[in-house]
This record gives sequence, structure tokens and C-alpha cells, in this order.
Amino acid sequence: MIHLDEVSKGFRTPSGVKPVLAEATQTFPAGRSIALLGRNGAGKSTLLKMISGVLDPDRGHIRRTGTVSWPIGFAGSFHPDLTGAQNTRFIARVYGADTDALVQYTKDFSQLGAFFHMPFRTYSSGMRSRLAFGVSMGIRFDFYLVDEVTSVGDAAFREKCDWVITNRLKNAGAIVVSHSMQMLRRLCDAAMVLEDGKLIYFDDVERAIATHEQQLLGSSQNPSPR
Repeated sequence: MIHLDEVSKGFRTPSGVKPVLAEATQTFPAGRSIALLGRNGAGKSTLLKMISGVLDPDRGHIRRTGTVSWPIGFAGSFHPDLTGAQNTRFIARVYGADTDALVQYTKDFSQLGAFFHMPFRTYSSGMRSRLAFGVSMGIRFDFYLVDEVTSVGDAAFREKCDWVITNRLKNAGAIVVSHSMQMLRRLCDAAMVLEDGKLIYFDDVERAIATHEQQLLGSSQNPSPR
């Protein structure tokens, strides 16, 4: 379970503070795969980073029961001067995973070839995401944070990502961010919509998608003044 208790987060912009969350109190139930919907810039990725512990809220508390992944595909925790293999070994030690097994799994899954033994700073953005995804899937978590990860790589790699996520979620919960409504319908059994700093929970994914699409329609019909 992940519980947000009066959590607030905002960022300063030239026009003022943009709220991501405003005193949000909400629970992501254990064992549920929850779609996280919201327009571009609503703060979905920021919320995932706060839940994972990468970012701190400005106010409030986030309580986690069980193990929670970092946002899958997020490569911000890797050391630029270490190789892919060395970064993987370091993460294995931090999470108490079998080091050799995680290195082998990540090497095979990421398909980085010789780059797996080269410094992380030499990687393209796609290669970084491949490494991050491989490491994430090589460790068993109670709750996975999935942020548009299946957009990485070619069709064959995306299909492999989709297959392994689907299998992991048979025995774990998740928060899933994706522009693919088809993917959210297939993976998720509940949803939350993030709009203007507020989180609204839906037991019905279709109702959440309809609400989200109505918000997008309203935004397009009432554009912000320039």
C-alpha cells in the first residue's frame, strides 16, 4: 500500500508556482494495478518520483508498505563514470539481490552488447532506459512504478517489455503512466486522475479514461489566453 497524507508539491515558474499536488490525501491499494491519468504537465512523473523517494514533497507524508521500485525507465540514480555492469552490481547490493544473477539478467534483457561494460555517460537516452528497465525487472518489488517505459526501443524490444511487465503484475501492484489507453485497459484494474493538484480515485478504469478524455476536450475547446 502507498498512502499520501496531505501531500503538496509545486514548482516555481515565471508566472508563479505551478502546483503538482495540493494537500492530496489518497491511497494506492496493495495488489492493484492503477492507471495514473492526467494531461501533459499535470505532474504524473513528478508524483512517481515522490512515491519512489527520488523527490521529496514540499509538505505532507508518503507512507509505503512493502518494497516500491524506482520509476521504471528512470536512469537518474546511475553513476555516469561506472559501467552498466558496475551500476547493476551496486544496485544489487543496495537491494540485497543476487549480484551475479542480476548482472546476467540485465545484460541479456537490455541487449546493450559491448556498451554494458562501458561508462554510463557514453549511453544514449534509449540505452539508459534499456539498462534501467532491465535492472528494475530483475528485482522483485511489491509495487512497480511504470512511466511510459514501453515507448523505448524497437518493436521487438517494446513487445518484450510489455510481456515482462504483464507477468510481473500478476504478483505485484503497480502505478502505470502511459499515453496508450489500450495498455492501461489491459494492465490496470483501477485508476486515478491527476488534475489541478488533485487526485481522484476510480474503481472503474473506463470511467477514469472518460473523465480524463473529457478534461482534454475541455482544455482544447477553452485554450489558455496567450
